[in-house]
Amino acid sequence: MSETTHDATVAVSAPAAPDEGLTARELAEKHGLSVSGARPSLIEYVRQLWGRRHFILAFSQAKLTAQYSQAKLGQLWQVATPLLNAAVYFFIFGLLLEADRGMSREVYIPFLVTGVFVFTFTQSSVMAGVRAISGNLGLVRALHFPRASLPISFALQQLQQLLFSMIVLFAVAIGFGHYPDLSWALIVPVLVLQFCFNTGLALIMARAGAKTPDLAQLMPFVMRTWMYASGVMFSIPIFLEDKPAWIANLLQWNPAAIYMDLMRFALIDDYGSQYLPDHVWAVAGGWAVLFALGGFVYFWKAEERYGRG
Repeated sequence: MSETTHDATVAVSAPAAPDEGLTARELAEKHGLSVSGARPSLIEYVRQLWGRRHFILAFSQAKLTAQYSQAKLGQLWQVATPLLNAAVYFFIFGLLLEADRGMSREVYIPFLVTGVFVFTFTQSSVMAGVRAISGNLGLVRALHFPRASLPISFALQQLQQLLFSMIVLFAVAIGFGHYPDLSWALIVPVLVLQFCFNTGLALIMARAGAKTPDLAQLMPFVMRTWMYASGVMFSIPIFLEDKPAWIANLLQWNPAAIYMDLMRFALIDDYGSQYLPDHVWAVAGGWAVLFALGGFVYFWKAEERYGRG
C-alpha cells in the first residue's frame, strides 16, 4: 500500500498485521493455545482421575506410613488411639453416666468400640479433607494433575487405617461372645457406602478449606458436636425413648449414626433390627450417592482456582 506525499515522493506503509483486530480468545484459538489450568469437562476430569489411580493409591499409602513414623510404637497408634478413646468414653459414659441403659456389658462394650472406630473413620476423613488443598499448596502449584486426587487419596488413607483397626474390633466382638456369622458379610457394603459418603464429604471440605483455611480450626468443634449427636456412646432409641419421636428419628437418620448402627447390626448378635430406623439401607445408600456425586461435582467446579492467589 502506498500514497503520494506533499513533495511528490511515494511513501510505502507497512502492511496490516495478520492478527490485528483479533480478540484474545480469537488469537489463542488461531494459534492453538489454551488457558493454563482450565477446568476440563466432567467426563474428561473423571478420565484424568482414572489415569492417576496409581498415584492416588501410592500417595495414600505413603501418607499412612508417614503418619506415625516419628512415634516409637509406629503404626500401632492406628489401633491404640481409637481404643484409648473408647476406654475413656466407657469410663465417663458407661460407668459414671450409665449411658449403657438397656444393654448388658457384653453388648455395650462392643457397641461403644464399634461406634468410636466407625465415627473416627468419618471424622478423620473430614479433617484430612479440610487440609487436602491448603496443606499441600506446594504440590498443587508445582504439578498439573486433577486436584480431586488429594481428598480422594486422604479418604482412602483413612479407609486403610480403619481396615487395620477392624482386626481389633473383631477381637473385641469375639471376646464378648459375638462370633462370626453370615451377618458379618454386611460389613463390606457398609464400608463401601461409608467410604463413598466420606469421600464426597472430604471433597466438599477440601474446596471449602482451600478458600477458608481457618475452617480447619473450627471443624474439631463441629465434629465433636456431631459425635455426641450420633449415638457413639449411647443407643439413640433407648436413650431418647421418653422424648418426642421426631428427635430420635432426626438423630438416627444422620449419616454417621446410620453407618455406625449398620456396623453394630452386622457385628453384635443382640443388636437387632429394632434399633435401626426404617428403610435404613435405602437411607445409607442415599447419603452415599448424594455426597459422592454432589461432592465430586462441587469440587470439580472450582478446579481451576485451587492453588491460585
